[in-house]
Amino acid sequence: MSQTAPDDILLRDDRDGICTLTLNRPQARNALSRPLMAALQQQLDALRDDASVTVVVLAANGPAFCAGHDLKEVQSLHNEQHLALFQQCSRMMMSIVTLPKPVIARVHAMATAAGCQLVASCDLAYAADSAQFATPGVNIGLFCSTPMVALSRNVPRKIAMEMLLSGKPIPASRAAAFGLINEAVAAEELDGAVYGMARAIASKSPLTLAIGKEAFYRQVEMPLADAYDYASEVMARNMAAADAAEGIDAFLGKRPPQWCGR
Repeated sequence: MSQTAPDDILLRDDRDGICTLTLNRPQARNALSRPLMAALQQQLDALRDDASVTVVVLAANGPAFCAGHDLKEVQSLHNEQHLALFQQCSRMMMSIVTLPKPVIARVHAMATAAGCQLVASCDLAYAADSAQFATPGVNIGLFCSTPMVALSRNVPRKIAMEMLLSGKPIPASRAAAFGLINEAVAAEELDGAVYGMARAIASKSPLTLAIGKEAFYRQVEMPLADAYDYASEVMARNMAAADAAEGIDAFLGKRPPQWCGR
Protein backbone atom coordinates (compact mmCIF):
# COMPACT_ATOMS: atom_id res chain seq x y z
CA MET A 1 0.00 0.00 0.00
CA SER A 2 1.26 3.47 -0.87
CA GLN A 3 0.05 6.67 0.69
CA THR A 4 1.01 10.31 0.37
CA ALA A 5 0.96 12.91 3.11
CA PRO A 6 -0.50 16.39 2.42
CA ASP A 7 1.13 18.41 -0.39
CA ASP A 8 3.60 15.62 -1.18
CA ILE A 9 6.20 17.03 1.25
CA LEU A 10 6.21 13.63 2.94
CA LEU A 11 5.73 10.38 1.05
CA ARG A 12 4.57 7.08 2.54
CA ASP A 13 5.02 3.61 1.11
CA ASP A 14 3.94 0.43 2.94
CA ARG A 15 5.23 -2.99 1.94
CA ASP A 16 5.39 -6.28 3.85
CA GLY A 17 5.03 -4.69 7.27
CA ILE A 18 7.59 -1.97 6.56
CA CYS A 19 6.48 1.66 6.25
CA THR A 20 8.87 4.05 4.51
CA LEU A 21 8.36 7.75 5.22
CA THR A 22 10.33 9.90 2.76
CA LEU A 23 11.09 13.58 3.33
CA ASN A 24 10.27 15.23 0.03
CA ARG A 25 11.43 18.85 0.04
CA PRO A 26 14.52 18.30 -2.10
CA GLN A 27 14.74 21.93 -3.22
CA ALA A 28 15.02 22.96 0.44
CA ARG A 29 17.36 20.09 1.34
CA ASN A 30 14.46 18.63 3.33
CA ALA A 31 14.60 21.38 5.92
CA LEU A 32 12.13 20.75 8.74
CA SER A 33 9.51 23.39 8.09
CA ARG A 34 6.45 23.51 10.31
CA PRO A 35 4.29 21.83 7.63
CA LEU A 36 6.84 19.02 7.16
CA MET A 37 7.09 18.44 10.90
CA ALA A 38 3.29 18.43 11.12
CA ALA A 39 3.11 15.86 8.32
CA LEU A 40 5.68 13.67 10.08
CA GLN A 41 3.82 14.01 13.37
CA GLN A 42 0.57 13.03 11.70
CA GLN A 43 2.11 9.89 10.26
CA LEU A 44 3.87 8.94 13.50
CA ASP A 45 0.60 9.33 15.41
CA ALA A 46 -1.23 7.21 12.84
CA LEU A 47 1.45 4.51 12.95
CA ARG A 48 1.13 3.96 16.70
CA ASP A 49 -1.93 1.76 16.32
CA ASP A 50 -1.41 0.59 12.73
CA ALA A 51 -1.25 -3.19 13.09
CA SER A 52 -0.20 -3.59 9.44
CA VAL A 53 3.19 -1.93 10.12
CA THR A 54 5.97 -3.45 12.21
CA VAL A 55 8.99 -1.34 11.19
CA VAL A 56 9.34 2.28 10.01
CA VAL A 57 12.11 3.52 7.70
CA LEU A 58 12.82 7.25 7.55
CA ALA A 59 14.35 8.28 4.21
CA ALA A 60 14.72 11.42 2.09
CA ASN A 61 14.83 12.59 -1.52
CA GLY A 62 17.29 15.05 -3.01
CA PRO A 63 20.86 16.21 -2.36
CA ALA A 64 20.63 16.08 1.46
CA PHE A 65 18.97 13.86 4.04
CA CYS A 66 17.91 16.85 6.14
CA ALA A 67 19.41 20.32 6.59
CA GLY A 68 17.75 20.95 9.95
CA HIS A 69 15.27 23.73 10.57
CA ASP A 70 14.13 25.96 7.71
CA LEU A 71 16.15 29.11 8.49
CA LYS A 72 13.98 31.35 6.30
CA GLU A 73 10.98 30.23 8.31
CA VAL A 74 12.87 30.64 11.60
CA GLN A 75 13.86 34.18 10.64
CA SER A 76 10.22 35.07 9.90
CA LEU A 77 9.04 34.08 13.38
CA HIS A 78 9.05 36.18 16.53
CA ASN A 79 9.25 35.69 20.31
CA GLU A 80 6.92 32.92 21.51
CA GLN A 81 6.67 31.55 17.95
CA HIS A 82 10.28 30.37 18.25
CA LEU A 83 9.47 28.43 21.42
CA ALA A 84 6.43 26.86 19.74
CA LEU A 85 8.59 25.82 16.76
CA PHE A 86 11.22 24.10 18.89
CA GLN A 87 8.55 22.49 21.06
CA GLN A 88 6.87 21.15 17.92
CA CYS A 89 10.18 19.68 16.79
CA SER A 90 10.91 18.20 20.23
CA ARG A 91 7.49 16.54 20.34
CA MET A 92 8.10 15.00 16.92
CA MET A 93 11.52 13.67 17.96
CA MET A 94 10.03 12.23 21.14
CA SER A 95 7.30 10.57 19.07
CA ILE A 96 9.99 8.64 17.19
CA VAL A 97 11.49 7.42 20.47
CA THR A 98 8.13 6.50 22.01
CA LEU A 99 6.67 4.93 18.85
CA PRO A 100 6.07 1.24 19.70
CA LYS A 101 7.76 0.22 16.45
CA PRO A 102 11.47 0.33 15.54
CA VAL A 103 12.46 3.30 13.37
CA ILE A 104 15.44 3.05 11.01
CA ALA A 105 17.08 6.10 9.42
CA ARG A 106 18.22 5.67 5.80
CA VAL A 107 20.79 8.46 5.43
CA HIS A 108 21.93 8.87 1.84
CA ALA A 109 23.55 12.30 2.25
CA MET A 110 24.29 15.18 4.65
CA ALA A 111 22.34 15.43 7.91
CA THR A 112 22.87 18.68 9.80
CA ALA A 113 21.50 20.33 12.96
CA ALA A 114 17.93 19.07 13.51
CA GLY A 115 18.60 16.66 10.63
CA CYS A 116 21.39 15.13 12.70
CA GLN A 117 18.99 15.13 15.64
CA LEU A 118 16.49 13.23 13.50
CA VAL A 119 19.08 10.51 12.80
CA ALA A 120 20.08 10.33 16.46
CA SER A 121 16.43 9.99 17.50
CA CYS A 122 15.89 6.89 15.37
CA ASP A 123 16.47 3.47 16.91
CA LEU A 124 18.85 2.39 14.14
CA ALA A 125 20.61 4.30 11.36
CA TYR A 126 22.52 3.30 8.24
CA ALA A 127 24.30 5.78 6.00
CA ALA A 128 26.04 5.97 2.66
CA ASP A 129 29.77 6.28 3.25
CA SER A 130 29.68 9.66 1.48
CA ALA A 131 27.19 11.09 4.02
CA GLN A 132 28.27 13.59 6.66
CA PHE A 133 26.83 14.69 9.99
CA ALA A 134 27.09 18.09 11.68
CA THR A 135 25.59 20.37 14.31
CA PRO A 136 26.72 23.68 12.79
CA GLY A 137 24.41 26.09 14.59
CA VAL A 138 27.36 27.64 16.39
CA ASN A 139 28.56 28.97 13.02
CA ILE A 140 25.50 31.22 12.73
CA GLY A 141 25.23 32.17 16.39
CA LEU A 142 22.51 29.66 17.22
CA PHE A 143 23.82 26.78 19.34
CA CYS A 144 22.29 23.41 18.46
CA SER A 145 20.73 23.01 21.90
CA THR A 146 17.81 20.74 20.97
CA PRO A 147 19.88 18.57 18.58
CA MET A 148 22.33 18.27 21.47
CA VAL A 149 19.77 16.28 23.49
CA ALA A 150 19.62 13.39 21.02
CA LEU A 151 23.28 13.67 19.96
CA SER A 152 24.62 13.48 23.53
CA ARG A 153 22.59 10.32 24.13
CA ASN A 154 24.20 8.58 21.15
CA VAL A 155 27.89 9.51 21.15
CA PRO A 156 30.57 10.06 23.82
CA ARG A 157 30.44 13.48 25.49
CA LYS A 158 33.69 14.77 24.04
CA ILE A 159 32.62 13.84 20.52
CA ALA A 160 29.27 15.55 21.03
CA MET A 161 31.01 18.66 22.34
CA GLU A 162 33.47 18.63 19.45
CA MET A 163 30.60 18.60 16.97
CA LEU A 164 28.58 21.20 18.88
CA LEU A 165 31.45 23.63 19.58
CA SER A 166 33.20 23.44 16.21
CA GLY A 167 30.26 22.97 13.87
CA LYS A 168 32.53 20.82 11.71
CA PRO A 169 31.00 17.82 9.91
CA ILE A 170 32.15 14.30 10.60
CA PRO A 171 32.18 11.58 7.92
CA ALA A 172 29.88 8.56 8.05
CA SER A 173 32.79 6.28 8.95
CA ARG A 174 33.50 8.31 12.09
CA ALA A 175 29.79 8.56 12.90
CA ALA A 176 29.64 4.76 12.81
CA ALA A 177 32.75 4.42 14.98
CA PHE A 178 31.19 6.59 17.69
CA GLY A 179 27.70 5.09 17.52
CA LEU A 180 25.71 7.86 15.86
CA ILE A 181 24.86 5.38 13.12
CA ASN A 182 25.07 1.58 12.99
CA GLU A 183 27.03 1.28 9.76
CA ALA A 184 28.42 3.26 6.84
CA VAL A 185 28.15 1.44 3.53
CA ALA A 186 28.69 2.16 -0.15
CA ALA A 187 25.78 4.13 -1.60
CA GLU A 188 24.71 1.24 -3.80
CA GLU A 189 24.55 -1.01 -0.73
CA LEU A 190 22.46 1.33 1.41
CA ASP A 191 19.05 -0.10 0.55
CA GLY A 192 20.34 -3.61 1.16
CA ALA A 193 21.60 -2.65 4.62
CA VAL A 194 18.45 -0.74 5.58
CA TYR A 195 15.81 -3.07 4.22
CA GLY A 196 17.74 -6.23 5.06
CA MET A 197 17.62 -5.13 8.70
CA ALA A 198 14.01 -3.93 8.38
CA ARG A 199 12.88 -7.31 7.01
CA ALA A 200 14.75 -9.16 9.75
CA ILE A 201 13.03 -7.05 12.43
CA ALA A 202 9.63 -7.26 10.72
CA SER A 203 9.72 -11.06 11.09
CA LYS A 204 9.61 -10.73 14.91
CA SER A 205 6.58 -10.41 17.17
CA PRO A 206 5.28 -6.82 17.01
CA LEU A 207 4.20 -7.09 20.65
CA THR A 208 7.67 -8.17 21.74
CA LEU A 209 9.31 -5.37 19.74
CA ALA A 210 7.02 -2.79 21.38
CA ILE A 211 7.73 -4.14 24.86
CA GLY A 212 11.47 -4.21 24.23
CA LYS A 213 11.76 -0.76 22.70
CA GLU A 214 9.88 0.91 25.54
CA ALA A 215 11.90 -0.99 28.14
CA PHE A 216 15.22 -0.12 26.52
CA TYR A 217 14.69 3.64 26.66
CA ARG A 218 13.28 3.53 30.18
CA GLN A 219 15.99 1.39 31.75
CA VAL A 220 18.94 3.12 30.07
CA GLU A 221 18.42 6.24 32.19
CA MET A 222 18.03 4.31 35.47
CA PRO A 223 20.64 3.41 38.10
CA LEU A 224 21.86 -0.17 37.62
CA ALA A 225 19.87 -1.80 40.46
CA ASP A 226 16.67 0.02 39.45
CA ALA A 227 17.21 -1.01 35.84
CA TYR A 228 17.47 -4.68 36.80
CA ASP A 229 14.35 -4.47 38.98
CA TYR A 230 12.40 -2.83 36.18
CA ALA A 231 13.72 -5.19 33.48
CA SER A 232 12.86 -8.22 35.61
CA GLU A 233 9.26 -7.03 35.88
CA VAL A 234 9.09 -6.35 32.14
CA MET A 235 10.48 -9.79 31.32
CA ALA A 236 8.00 -11.49 33.65
CA ARG A 237 5.09 -9.64 32.01
CA ASN A 238 6.49 -10.48 28.57
CA MET A 239 6.69 -14.14 29.55
CA ALA A 240 2.94 -14.15 30.16
CA ALA A 241 2.24 -13.07 26.56
CA ALA A 242 0.88 -15.55 24.03
CA ASP A 243 3.64 -14.62 21.59
CA ALA A 244 6.30 -15.63 24.13
CA ALA A 245 4.66 -19.03 24.61
CA GLU A 246 4.38 -19.43 20.84
CA GLY A 247 7.99 -18.37 20.26
CA ILE A 248 9.37 -20.84 22.81
CA ASP A 249 7.12 -23.61 21.47
CA ALA A 250 8.24 -22.89 17.91
CA PHE A 251 11.91 -22.85 18.90
CA LEU A 252 11.68 -26.16 20.74
CA GLY A 253 9.59 -27.65 17.94
CA LYS A 254 12.03 -26.37 15.28
CA ARG A 255 9.30 -24.60 13.32
CA PRO A 256 8.64 -20.97 12.33
CA PRO A 257 6.59 -19.04 14.93
CA GLN A 258 3.10 -17.76 14.13
CA TRP A 259 2.71 -14.45 15.96
CA CYS A 260 -0.71 -13.36 17.17
CA GLY A 261 0.30 -10.01 18.71
CA ARG A 262 -0.91 -10.92 22.21
